[in-house]
Amino acid sequence: MGWFKRKTEGITTSTKDKKETPEGLWYKCPKCQTVVTSEDHHKNVFVCERCSYHERIGSEEYFSILFDDGKYRELDKKISSADPLKFEDTKKYVDRVKETQNKTGLTDAVRTAYGKCDGQDLVIAAMDFKFIGGSLGSVMGEKIARAIDYAIKKKCAFMIISKSGGARMMEAGLSLMQMAKVSAKLNRLSEAKLPYISFLTDPTTGGVTASFAMLGDINISEPDALIGFAGPRVVKETIGRDLPAGFQRSEFVLEHGFLDYIVERRKLKEELAKSIRLFMN
Repeated sequence: MGWFKRKTEGITTSTKDKKETPEGLWYKCPKCQTVVTSEDHHKNVFVCERCSYHERIGSEEYFSILFDDGKYRELDKKISSADPLKFEDTKKYVDRVKETQNKTGLTDAVRTAYGKCDGQDLVIAAMDFKFIGGSLGSVMGEKIARAIDYAIKKKCAFMIISKSGGARMMEAGLSLMQMAKVSAKLNRLSEAKLPYISFLTDPTTGGVTASFAMLGDINISEPDALIGFAGPRVVKETIGRDLPAGFQRSEFVLEHGFLDYIVERRKLKEELAKSIRLFMN
């Protein structure tokens, strides 16, 4: 023992020629930990091939899935929020909106578009969760209202893809007014004998669930989406009891009669086209 003495501490290797793995090349499923290339995940419409976990996606992805050849005409693209209440929390509301617009490239939490779905005219209002939690504010209400008017003008089906944390607190009462405004506009759509398809995705909560998300001629959802008014933690603390397994997930909501069916994203366009055809005929 003691025949050898370490001359230097630690062993280093040169990383000069090491090839770095480009960022965003791989996707790891948060549910089953399966790793696939981002390209394959994208081709599979952001659904895990192994466990069918549905990754959250935005309006652009839904438009490319649902509209024929991914072609659509965006409506009312430039409407943006004002700050009537001069609201300020950790930062000024005007600064928060501007910062989020620069970061996301979106003007607000919803985009509306017109195109063809399996050859049939369709207007879609799709929410983007990355814009202040997909919150419902005066711009969202106005854009959806105008999109409904456009569907009436075109005599076609109308769809809302909900993905929201609820009403936008920075606009207080003005946010809450949008619940009634959109619901009233949907009544006009109904009077015109045109279908409204409500598609609930993860998460659909707060004022959106409490109003127009549940008013569809058919209410459909993606698997395992969180759907409710208050979140499960709040409900548990309020009633002081443990909640049943799968509480507020789309399968639970379907079982209790609030949804018509659950559809996997890969079959969404096919099922949607079928539903529109059923109503329009």
